[in-house]
This record gives sequence, structure tokens and C-alpha cells, in this order.
Amino acid sequence: MATGTSDFLPRLIRHKPARKYTLEEYLRKEGSSVHKHEYINGEIIKMPNARYNHNLIAMNVAVEMTNVIEEAEKNYQVLGSDQKIYLPNLDESVYADTLAICEKPLFWDDDDLLLINPILVVEVLSKSTQRYDRTSKFDKYKTLESFKEYVMIRQNECYAEVWFRERPGLWHETIVTNIEGKLPLQSLGIEVSMKRIYKNVNFVV
Repeated sequence: MATGTSDFLPRLIRHKPARKYTLEEYLRKEGSSVHKHEYINGEIIKMPNARYNHNLIAMNVAVEMTNVIEEAEKNYQVLGSDQKIYLPNLDESVYADTLAICEKPLFWDDDDLLLINPILVVEVLSKSTQRYDRTSKFDKYKTLESFKEYVMIRQNECYAEVWFRERPGLWHETIVTNIEGKLPLQSLGIEVSMKRIYKNVNFVV
């Protein structure tokens, strides 16, 4: 039997490139979606479901940061995981687990959706996202002029890693593994308790 071009069409269809969306299309879809998605390189990428420890740690961090900031009477605001962060240099939008801004938020759009001035970002690491959080996502945040500090927290052991930008291109690393220790957040001029970050968390190996 002769082999025609049509015999190869199913194979070609399986390798069809992903559709590219505009930022406006992404925002419309995200506004009506029950799941959260990031907007990366024109594609809409569904975020993985977060487990209990992940959600609890993210909430603990946000609460502890807010309490310490208020006690110190500092002018910072803390936001949770529903806030979109827009990266103008990349035309991409991502979510963080927790973030802080200095004084007042700045937005790319007129609907207060796309924040562009986080000073500090916190990511709770999981098996499915830790490689992305440590590499590509960190590099994305670095494109923001306001971004000065990156915190990565493991959810199944007492471990927090902080990267602070001392000057452009120079980042200083601090690792805290003592549950009785304090996590230094130099961009905010505060320290937060590791014990409070891991409050009610049961480590699972």
C-alpha cells in the first residue's frame, strides 16, 4: 500500500505547539477559573494543588510577618497567595505564597490585579515546584527593580533559606535550621520566629 502525506498527520497533530495567549486573554480566563494559573511565555500554566503543610506554613509566615511589622511600627504590607505578580520585562504573571511591599502597592493595570513592586517574596517548597522555585522563578523575580529578598521554606523539615540582595548582582545567602532560631528579613528590618513559622506543622518524611 502506498504511503501518503496524510498517514503522518496524526503524528503532526500530537506535536502541535501550545497556543499562545495575550495577557488580556489570560486575565479574562483567570478571572473565571476555579484554579490558579501562571502566565508564562504566552502560555497559561495550571498551578499544582498545595498540600496542608504548604498552606499552613504560608499562612503562618504571613501572620508572623504582619505581627512583627506592626509591633515594630514599620510601613510594610504583607499579602498572601492570591496576589498576582507581574513581570513587565518578561510579560509574565506569577503567584507567590507570601510577599511584602514597602509603603504602597504599584500595579501594571488599572484593576489592581498585577502587582509590580514586591520587596520580599516567600515560596514554600514542594517536590513538584522546588526546582522551579530555586532557579527559573528566582530569576524571574530578579527582573523586578523592587525585589530585594527571597525566602524559600521547606514544608517537611525545619529549613529556611534567605537570599538578600546586597547590591545589584550580589546576593547573600542565610540558612536557618534551628526551630528555636530567628529568620532574618533584612529588607524589612525584622526577624521572624522559626517556631511560629512551623506552628502546628507535623513533619512528614
